Amino acid sequence: MKRLFLFVSWFVAVSLSCQERIEPVPFGDMEQWVVRYIKESRIIGGKTRILYAIAPTDTIRKNIAFDYDKSASPWTVSSAYARVAGVEKASGTVSPERRGKGWCCRLDNKMDSVIAIGIIKKYVMVAGTIFTGVTLEPVTSADDPYSVVDMGVPFTKRPVAMMLDYKAKIDESDEIVAANASAKITKRKGRDAATMEVFLQRRWEDKDGNLHAMRVGTGCERVYHSTDWQNDHRIPIYWGDAIERQSGYKEYMGLNMRVMKSRNSKGKMTLIKEEGYSNENPTHIVISCSSGCYEAFVGHPGNTLWVDNIRLVYKD
Repeated sequence: MKRLFLFVSWFVAVSLSCQERIEPVPFGDMEQWVVRYIKESRIIGGKTRILYAIAPTDTIRKNIAFDYDKSASPWTVSSAYARVAGVEKASGTVSPERRGKGWCCRLDNKMDSVIAIGIIKKYVMVAGTIFTGVTLEPVTSADDPYSVVDMGVPFTKRPVAMMLDYKAKIDESDEIVAANASAKITKRKGRDAATMEVFLQRRWEDKDGNLHAMRVGTGCERVYHSTDWQNDHRIPIYWGDAIERQSGYKEYMGLNMRVMKSRNSKGKMTLIKEEGYSNENPTHIVISCSSGCYEAFVGHPGNTLWVDNIRLVYKD
């Protein structure tokens, strides 16, 4: 009788696993990287900085914008090449790191600084972030960082979960800082965390060029404590408004809780306004992993998130 029970249990487990299909997100295995060498302007020190992009392996030794639109990869990164008033600068918070015989992606919260003419020192708090979408380079201003971030890529499937490997180093401090290319660093109370998110939206454009969306699927998780590698970790995706009925629902999982912009049909960067929830098929997917959870230029320096093998899970 015991043998029969074990056999039935094994058969059920195998049957359930056979009902799942796991698909890798393109370039989500973090094995291919573009290495970019950016020579900063002499007025801010003239150093050569290295930036990385998750895309077919290549090396670029010129101060040129990376054309994410023409890349075969759906990923873009927070590391960016900037040219402001003729001054060229690079900021790197995303990099490859060895993991076994392959590579993973390392995301760092950093306090970047610039010394202009050897006198004026300015600070920028930057979180390491990767997401599906496009960064429009060169960045020409720090006034509105979301104006160069085209969030999301076309997508029409219905996954039930996102699966990935991750590791985190989180300082459990109750203090965060804000620095927006200014000479002043502002401190305030707050608890930073690494984030792993997937949002599915059904988007459309009205006659005036405004972008609207219905939230179709939601998967969110924040990491508040340091941890070693968590392999095959699943973040469930809840369809329609089901996310709001979960016991672990938090306000930050809801509608319009993060700034999302995209280019409309005329190429103008436009705010995406989520109008509500829907169970229809999506038109776009936003997958985002970050070493911080706050808005741009706010966070706790030193936090790090490593991610690898990003996949989507489907029920057959």
